[in-house]
Amino acid sequence: MPQTSRVIVVEPVLEIYACGGFGLWPVARSVPYGFLPLSGGLDAPEVGTAVMRIVDCNDMDPGDDGRPPRPADPLGGFLHGLLTMDDLFASGGLRITDTATGTTLLPGCCNGLDERRDWREVVDGDGFASFGHDPSPLAERHGDTVRLTVDAERDDSPVIELPVTDLRRLLADAERDLGDFLQVAAAWAARHLPEHATAVTSALSRALDVPTPTSTP
Repeated sequence: MPQTSRVIVVEPVLEIYACGGFGLWPVARSVPYGFLPLSGGLDAPEVGTAVMRIVDCNDMDPGDDGRPPRPADPLGGFLHGLLTMDDLFASGGLRITDTATGTTLLPGCCNGLDERRDWREVVDGDGFASFGHDPSPLAERHGDTVRLTVDAERDDSPVIELPVTDLRRLLADAERDLGDFLQVAAAWAARHLPEHATAVTSALSRALDVPTPTSTP
């Protein structure tokens, strides 16, 4: 039998939930729980789903933090947290798949897309990083190889191993995917949220820790 070609795929993914009943802008149909890969190839409803989810991650009422009260109108009220909070969050991280074995490392609970910067410690720093819990993904560098443990809480956890040089390249590709996503999200915001487009794009940039695009497609 021919040997299966091994390809490692690294994708920035956003944790999403079912969005039934949401009516502020068009969104895609989604499973009750899953991960949406972010890239410039998303269609408009998928971008709408991603923006909705990032807004929802930051939908917190003002407290004693000096933020203005939540607006009464539904759109302004929903966007309020995203547009007024200093520290923004986008639930997710990097999904890494070994296509030959089907082994997939997913970000754990409470991990954010901004925490993908910890991967730099794996390839160029102290060689160790973890990414949430339930599951508890772990990345460790051993010489010229990186060992990825899908769930460090399991003694029998599947693992993925790849060269440091390959992982460094794949991480750069994932950064480009996020930059491309922000480009299409900026264009989407200009069409669907014209009165808030600049502020929403800037907030998405901060939530994802991606430079704000200088132009939109």
